[in-house]
Amino acid sequence: MMKKLLSFIWPQTTKIDTDFNGVLEVTWINGRKVLDSKNANYSYGTLQRILETGLSKIDIKNSHSILLLGLGGGSIVHSLKNKFDYNGTLDVLEIDEKVISIAKNEFNLSHFDNINIFNCDALDFVNTCTSNYDLIIVDLFIDQEVPTPFLTETFSNTLSKMINPKGTVLYNLGINLDKQDKPYHVINYFKKQTHFTCTVLEQVTGTNTLLIAQKK
Repeated sequence: MMKKLLSFIWPQTTKIDTDFNGVLEVTWINGRKVLDSKNANYSYGTLQRILETGLSKIDIKNSHSILLLGLGGGSIVHSLKNKFDYNGTLDVLEIDEKVISIAKNEFNLSHFDNINIFNCDALDFVNTCTSNYDLIIVDLFIDQEVPTPFLTETFSNTLSKMINPKGTVLYNLGINLDKQDKPYHVINYFKKQTHFTCTVLEQVTGTNTLLIAQKK
């Protein structure tokens, strides 16, 4: 409580060394807690607003199973539960065990029901997964970059097979992209699929590119 009160005067920051994401910072600022990497917001700031922009264009009320690739501090879980009233099954993948601990201990993720958190590599999970989903949210970053293996046609093809009919892939592709950047390989893949309808949102909050690909 003292940190929260002091944050209205001066930000209160705790640094945590993680397994895959370097040093992350949990900061109280103006009475709110956020999670940041060295160069980017990971949760409860700009990133949350970016993903909420994408979610607002998806029919969440008809989704009964969601897969979230990339947990961060869990802000998108809070958005799904509290803002979009999602009560279905939520499977969450996070490779960094310390990030999972941050989400649970610093951002109260443990009090939500119907959440399954898997501490594993997202590539390994999707390549062996036998479940299908109504919505897959891809938010896989190391600092400001999406790792290259998640920007390939092979990965995109795997995701496309995991989506139920009328389901959606929401993909946070990156920051300040150029048309020649690798994330556009993902956009081009889904645009070529006749059984998907694609919407690309560029410069969301002035920075990020989102892909919304809905299966027919």
